[in-house]
Amino acid sequence: MDPDAARELKARILERLPSAVEASALPGERDAPWPWVAVGLSPTGDGARVAVRLQRDGDRALLPDLGRAAAAQLDVRVIGPVRPLSSPGALQRRVRPLRPGLSVAHGSVSAGTLGGFVRTASGLAVLSNNHVLAASNAAIVGDAVLQPGPADGGTPADRVATLAGFEPMVAGRANLVDAAVATLDEGIDADPGDVPGGPLGGTVPDGLDVDPDEVVEKIGRTTGHTSGRITAVEVDGVAVQYDEAVYRFDDQIEIEGAAGGFSAGGDSGSVIWRSRDRAPVALLFAGSETGGASGTGVTFANPLATVLATLDAEWFAG
Repeated sequence: MDPDAARELKARILERLPSAVEASALPGERDAPWPWVAVGLSPTGDGARVAVRLQRDGDRALLPDLGRAAAAQLDVRVIGPVRPLSSPGALQRRVRPLRPGLSVAHGSVSAGTLGGFVRTASGLAVLSNNHVLAASNAAIVGDAVLQPGPADGGTPADRVATLAGFEPMVAGRANLVDAAVATLDEGIDADPGDVPGGPLGGTVPDGLDVDPDEVVEKIGRTTGHTSGRITAVEVDGVAVQYDEAVYRFDDQIEIEGAAGGFSAGGDSGSVIWRSRDRAPVALLFAGSETGGASGTGVTFANPLATVLATLDAEWFAG
């Protein structure tokens, strides 16, 4: 199917979903068996199909009747609940200088991943998720960021950075990013280019040109260096169960692991890069434990260009 035609079909599905799906964005529902439907684009050799992701098999009943021809253009998969990957090797200990992939977190959070480094108005800063560095909106600018995170033994003596900014996540509307930055404290050294395979590219693509089976990699606090492939883009309606609320995200990227899972709890905040040119393309923030070709779950990530524009930051490859 032509990509533009696939986008039109995606829009038709989103317009005709029942109101019950919208309830998934409301707070206080994280333990309820509420339905949700996320819809994006899955690249094919000659165009795209419409990727439909469901929490439960029974949620298929929510899909509108599109007719036989349109239904044949759908890639429907059940992936289970999606949660932020921030719950508890070598990447989990205290490490100096700082580098991508290490355990990091706000003092009230368990542990996530130091994704990479960016330039901001306040100087060189670490990049990760809101729910890792800013405690899912609960922190205030100026709070301490620890390396390693508290789940890995981090204490106030392990302070490495100061929370400088984050994009608030809001229930009841679509969010685009789960992201935050923390400026390095004086005397804290960093080695941004210390990434498996060498430094990442210095340019972040404005848009993600996805070839079929685009291969990507990441390094995260829990699962280390893994590879996978992008399986869907422009995914709208991804409902993520945080501790305090359910937040919905639009325009997300879906990734499956090449051999088993691509990520696990604690990998939140990892920067994902394309293998073919080492261009950083996404910021990992959530995933499921089931679904995907291997049955071990799928990962969701914010487009990195959107993250940087939202935080008014510039990628720093080192």
